[in-house]
Amino acid sequence: MSDRSHVRGLLEVGAASVLWGTGGLAVQLIREHEPLSPVTISAWRMAIAAAVLLVAVLALRRGGELVDLARRHPRRLLAVGAGTAAYQGFYFVSVTQVGVAVSTVVSLGLAPVLLTVFESVRDRRPPAPSRLGALGAALVGLVLVSLAGHESATGPAPVAGVLLAVASGTTYALTTVAGGSVSRTSSPLVLTSGMTLVGAAVLLPCLAVADGPLVTTDAAALAWLLYLGALTMALAYVLLYSGLRVVAPSTAVTASLVEPVTAAVVAAVVLGEALGPVAIVGIVLVLGAVAGLGRPTAAAGPVLPDAQMG
Repeated sequence: MSDRSHVRGLLEVGAASVLWGTGGLAVQLIREHEPLSPVTISAWRMAIAAAVLLVAVLALRRGGELVDLARRHPRRLLAVGAGTAAYQGFYFVSVTQVGVAVSTVVSLGLAPVLLTVFESVRDRRPPAPSRLGALGAALVGLVLVSLAGHESATGPAPVAGVLLAVASGTTYALTTVAGGSVSRTSSPLVLTSGMTLVGAAVLLPCLAVADGPLVTTDAAALAWLLYLGALTMALAYVLLYSGLRVVAPSTAVTASLVEPVTAAVVAAVVLGEALGPVAIVGIVLVLGAVAGLGRPTAAAGPVLPDAQMG
């Protein structure tokens, strides 16, 4: 795997994370127009992504590839789709129980730690010092950005909230590994289409128990829902799975810590929320760590040689 391919994959994961980081603002703007619950928004986001991607696959006459993927890897496709829906659901519920800051730190911080340990055990060698340095800097930056950007007060059930955040981070790590393994033999577009179809099938029934209105006719809310589905879900996961073809899962989930950094910057620019010195230090640490992952010694080992990629 060439250094150029590795950097390209890292940039694709970073771009996906930037899109994810704008999702919180979109949810906030939707709720200003229509009091849709996070569960309802998440379900429609997944359904819109599935519809957009299915249209794209059919327009490009790649429906046969989607059917072939479902036949070759039915269990993995189900695991990726259901896992993606699950870790988002765990996170949303965790936020209501323990607060945004703790949920973000635990769920996003746990995944790169778990995958770094897993890859070290699998390869029977410890991570390089530069790799541990990049991971440590990213995690410290995550803590600083999260705690500076949100109130530190916890929710009504802190223990349950932390456990749900752990479940979210663990599921995120496992889903990234599963998605990465399938992405090496499948088109990112086709894989994301299959994943979102499964995810929509999992999340849409949850509307039966969701609080508040289930639909909206507000034009602004609909536009932001379309943005969430088409960009923060469909496009972002196509970029993620493309990046996972050449970037190890532990490197990808570390790079995804750009998401809370983006959320903090977007809140400052659009909503006028102040970025204090603690948040700025955290942002610099995360971005520096992710930039450092571009060096082979700081990232996990190669995933797949270019010649084997289709």
